[in-house]
Amino acid sequence: MPTIGKSVARIDGVQKVTGKAQYVDDLFVHDMLYAKIFRSTIANGRVKSIHTDKATALSGVVKIITFEDIPAFTFPTAGHPYSMDPAHQDVADRHLLTGHVRFWGDEIAAVVAEDELTAEKALRLIEVEYEEYPPILTPDDALKKDAAKIHSSRKDNIIKETSYHFGDLEQAFAASDYTLDANYSTSVVQHCAMENHSAFAYMDPDGRIVIYSSTQIPHICRRIVGQALGIPWGRIRVVKPWVGGGFGSKQDVVVEPLAAFLSTKVNGRPVKLELTREETFIATRTRHSTQYQLKSGVKKDGTLTACQGNIISINGAYASHGHAIAAKASGTIRVQYKHQAVACNATTIYTNMPTAGAMRGYGIPQVIFALECHMEDLARAIGADPIDFRMKNFHDPGFVDPLSGMKYHTCGMNECVAKGRDLLDWDKKKVLYRNQAGTKRRGVGMACFHYGTATWPISLELAGARIVLNQDGSVQLQIGATEIGQGSDTVLAQMAADTIGIPIDWVHVISNQDTDISPFDTGSYASRQTYVSGAAVKKAAEEIHNKILGRCQLMTGLPPASLTIADGWILYRKDSTKLKSVADVALDSYYNLTAASPITADVSYQTKTNAFAYGCTFAEVEVDIPTGKVAVRTIYNIHDSGKIINPQLATGQVCGGVSMGLGYALYEQLLFDSKTGKPLNNNLLDYKLMTVADTPDIGVAFVETDDPTAPFGNKALGEPPAISQAPAIRNAILDATGVAINQVPMTPQVLFENFKAAGLLDKGGCPRV
Repeated sequence: MPTIGKSVARIDGVQKVTGKAQYVDDLFVHDMLYAKIFRSTIANGRVKSIHTDKATALSGVVKIITFEDIPAFTFPTAGHPYSMDPAHQDVADRHLLTGHVRFWGDEIAAVVAEDELTAEKALRLIEVEYEEYPPILTPDDALKKDAAKIHSSRKDNIIKETSYHFGDLEQAFAASDYTLDANYSTSVVQHCAMENHSAFAYMDPDGRIVIYSSTQIPHICRRIVGQALGIPWGRIRVVKPWVGGGFGSKQDVVVEPLAAFLSTKVNGRPVKLELTREETFIATRTRHSTQYQLKSGVKKDGTLTACQGNIISINGAYASHGHAIAAKASGTIRVQYKHQAVACNATTIYTNMPTAGAMRGYGIPQVIFALECHMEDLARAIGADPIDFRMKNFHDPGFVDPLSGMKYHTCGMNECVAKGRDLLDWDKKKVLYRNQAGTKRRGVGMACFHYGTATWPISLELAGARIVLNQDGSVQLQIGATEIGQGSDTVLAQMAADTIGIPIDWVHVISNQDTDISPFDTGSYASRQTYVSGAAVKKAAEEIHNKILGRCQLMTGLPPASLTIADGWILYRKDSTKLKSVADVALDSYYNLTAASPITADVSYQTKTNAFAYGCTFAEVEVDIPTGKVAVRTIYNIHDSGKIINPQLATGQVCGGVSMGLGYALYEQLLFDSKTGKPLNNNLLDYKLMTVADTPDIGVAFVETDDPTAPFGNKALGEPPAISQAPAIRNAILDATGVAINQVPMTPQVLFENFKAAGLLDKGGCPRV
């Protein structure tokens, strides 16, 4: 029976819940050594001297490498496809180790020892003398004309700056009846995947480097390790076991190059490098902290006229994904709503903070917070209902971006908003919560988003799939796309099963990628897998389907056009008579004495389209004014993600994303000492994550469209669920209290200070109610 659109159980579920799935930390290779990194205890400066004699003398220490011992190659770490255009390549600003410290925790030396405890002891015996400089932590400091350069090879602390415009901005503002100019800001947060970054590397008998890594991007990882070590990429093999969550942080190559290099320095012995939770907080990747200035014009009837935006994205010590995040965010301003004219400038800067990179939503949670707060404030300013105001200004299906030329084929935004309005009982509650008094007040808010599927036309979108028909009629499905917890292996198995015409339990997915064996795929990111990798799987499955029918023609004499496959049987189309089982055809393909030819398909698919997902969050909150605490009473997340391939998996994705979005909105923030740059809460005790006690019941709904560019009408759903919670909650707080909070996280302290400034609390902090 067909499985597309049905809640098929995860094919990896049993292995994971029983503990049989093996992650990097579960694997052991004979003769394993263990590495630890010596990290800086300043945020900005240079190493004047480093002494490792005492550490080297410690029993069990095998090797110590410092920044003075590494190759001179610079390399990028971002998990983007390689670009043949040098101007479009990622910034190569990393070395394996460094004597120029750029953030607290920068990597200066590495110890390789017989066990982890000895390696940790050796770290404490290394002595370093620094030349320390004042840390650059804010955009103002980084952009000063006389600011010290964090990377001496560059002319300033700007990684990149871009801008765009269309329409006559001056004329559009002149036609406005009201203009709003406001600022919004977001904070530094961490991915907090269950599994920390981990890898081990060794050299095989042929002198090739083999790396086992918890990575989202095995094929890209191989290339970056080659760049870092200055060796041919083909001399590197990357194996990806099970991955305990990534959310974008493992779309960077963080630990693999150093682990590989260290193995080459100990005669090819296996070297394992696993980061602690504290290291993962600061030495992997964070979400960019951003600052937005938005100026918009609107007419009395609610028609948007103009928008002028300025974005500053704080990237931290190294480029990683660099300006890609801010550039993507800037485009959202022009395509979320209709304007006569739009202009936007985006700047990405270096600071002496941990490096920011890809995180679920890739810059869109930040810009949607600013934009949807801005839309709420514009609606209130002209006395319009915030839902009606938005719906008046949404783009219609078929909209073509005037700058990129991309066509938005399907758009269920209006239907999503209408469904959310009904589910929350919006109209009734807007009246009920009007003119409240008392210390606890309730309000409702909403926010919308749109999100692209995959990265075309900005970047290459290529995926591979290999299918082999086994002797029993089942198939092996090999894909380069990585399962990192999102359920992609299950969905791709559904696609293969339905396209071939066999039961899903006949599809055996090879879940662990190996760059020596697995088809090329750029990896797991950009909500691309059911769209891009799914297209490759469908292409391979169609080839298998057609070859089975062709083989059946040899066996029955009936033309393929008269045949079809369903539930593992080849049927005569005219009356659905069962002619042969797929197993019969498979056996014949392997063992026919005169015409044996096993049935296989090995394909690549390059996607040159994009499909845009839409959705919204509706929230009801209760605000305790004296304490600043916010309780989310009700929340709904509604999506147009095209055709839903697996409703149960889709619902799980949404619930996980909403939880992440709630933490971003109300709790999470990585804090640093403003004088030294030292992290203050890089652990799971002090960094406040959502717990089950904090999480409300999450309402999930879908509006299904059928996108013509997708293999099965499907669109992005991996990242969209985490995008729009923060502005929806902010707008609900505004509805409850009349106070606009223009920053996240909206902690009790932030609300308390804003309530006090707005006059809801007196000088002593008591409510004026």
